[in-house]
Order: sequence, then structure tokens, then C-alpha cells
Amino acid sequence: MMRKVSPKLIPWLDELNQQVATLIENGFKPTATNAREGLENLTRGLVGDSPAIAWVHDDLVLSDEYNVPVRIYHLAPEQALPVVIYYHGGGHMAGSVTVYDPICRKLAQASQHIVVSVEYRLAPECPYPAGVNDAYAVAKNIGATLAGLNVRYLPRLSLVGDSGGGALVASVSAKAQFDKSLQIDKQVMIYPSLDYTMNSHSMEQNGSGYLLQKGKIAWYFDNYFQHHEDRRQASPLYGDFSANLPSTFIITAEFCPLRDEAIAYCEKAKQAGVAVEQLHFSDMIHTFINMENLVEEECAKVYQSIAEFLNRSNPAIAE
Repeated sequence: MMRKVSPKLIPWLDELNQQVATLIENGFKPTATNAREGLENLTRGLVGDSPAIAWVHDDLVLSDEYNVPVRIYHLAPEQALPVVIYYHGGGHMAGSVTVYDPICRKLAQASQHIVVSVEYRLAPECPYPAGVNDAYAVAKNIGATLAGLNVRYLPRLSLVGDSGGGALVASVSAKAQFDKSLQIDKQVMIYPSLDYTMNSHSMEQNGSGYLLQKGKIAWYFDNYFQHHEDRRQASPLYGDFSANLPSTFIITAEFCPLRDEAIAYCEKAKQAGVAVEQLHFSDMIHTFINMENLVEEECAKVYQSIAEFLNRSNPAIAE
């Protein structure tokens, strides 16, 4: 198969790679601040329209360890809709509810779900497992939060996340498969980070020249794991797989360093008896949903495909 990045991305990638080379020559060192600014500037500059949503509300999901800020998007407050929790990407160090606001609005509009965007704690200030604990706390307690706000909702919960947020999706689902008090209907992961050992062919094949660099990934993980944790044990790819995992939809990109770990996760889930679907973009790179102005058709397909997956068992909502 001939591998070719979308022509829509090539001029942008060429300019980016030149800028990166110049920064390296000048001794640039990454920090949490410039990582966060980079993702924010990328998304703000390349994600276009931000749909109006009838009801948007910021609140806290209470838990014993940490009260987690969330932003709730409800298209039709007079209707009871199912719930999606969204965990944003950013390598466990970057991203926020604000950065991902237009993306969550588009997801709410496309899926006809209530979307709950999670402001989980980030490294290096709050290393592993703080973010995982926050993600699980929101999944466990979002029903109580919505009920306390008198929000009309259906008790059907799905999880969606991209990149590092995809890791949180898989981690929450992995734990929930053995927790009878938490029922997750479906999980969606967009080019997820599932193998903290960084041991895959695509990590080497796509580890430079396609926005997300192998060295940057290693830096993210070094900031995330600060207490000599077993990274293999922490990786969703090497966790427990059973038929109790939710129905799974994974979106992959050919020129993404994380491609192969997502494909391997699909295979393991299938072998465990989980219903799995995969959508592969043969000419895309990591983070492309944050670059919508460059790849509008592909992003539209992402939102449409997620909506179809989430609503497939509920024709009344899909109509």
C-alpha cells in the first residue's frame, strides 16, 4: 500500500517541520506552559465555527479525592437525552475544557447527546494517577451531579476521548468492567494513547515529521509518570479484556505514531468478545480533529461516524 499524507496537510506540515528544526537549532526545551499554549493556539486557529448550544453550564462533580470541574452541554434541556463524557487530549499535560469547547459543541450537536467535558488534573503538577482518578470519579458521579441540577437525562452513559483522553476512556472502561455500580454503554477513542511503553512499529515509522514526535511523547510520559510506575501495567493495551467492556469504536490515522497500539487494542477486545468497530483515515495525522479548517470533510466524517455509533441501538434518537 502506498502511504501518502493528504495534500491538504503537506504545506502546513512542511512549514511546521521547518519551525521545529529552527527551534531545535536554537536550543528550545519543552515546558508544560508552551505545550499547553501550543495545543490551544493550534485548536483556536484551526477549529472553525462553534455551534450554539441551548444550555451550557460549568459545575463540579464531587468526589472524595478531588472535586472535578466539568462543562455540560445540553442541546434540548426540555428533553431527556443520553450522556457522553468527553476526555480531552493533550498527552496528560495539555488541553482543557476551554480549548476543547468547539469540539464538544460539535459532538453534542452531531450526536444529540448531553456532553460532559472534563477538566481532569494534568501533569506535571498532578502526575499519574490523578487524571485517571478524576476521569473515573466523573463517570461514577455524573448522574448525581445532573440530578442535583435537575437536568433531564437518560441513564445511558458513553465515553469519548482523543489521544491522552482516549487513554482515560480505556482506563475507565477497564476498571468499570468489574464494577457493577458503573455501567458504560459505549466507548469511542480517537487515535488513542494505549501503550506507555511506546513499543510499536508505527511509533518508529511515524515518530517524526507528522506533528506528534516520538521524543515529545516520551517527554509527556516522563512528566506523567513521576514515581517509577510500571508503565506497561498502566497501559490500557496490556490490561484486562473481557466481554464486559463496552461496545467499542476506535478511529485511527495512518501517519499517527499511536496507530498500531489502537489496532492492537481492537484485536484484543474482539478476542474477548467485545463488539468493535474501527474507522481508519489512510492519509491523516495525529490531532487532525484539532485542525478542522484544513481537513473539514474528514472531521465531519468523524462526528457523523461517532454519532451513528452512539445512536445505533436507539433509532428514536438517531432520527
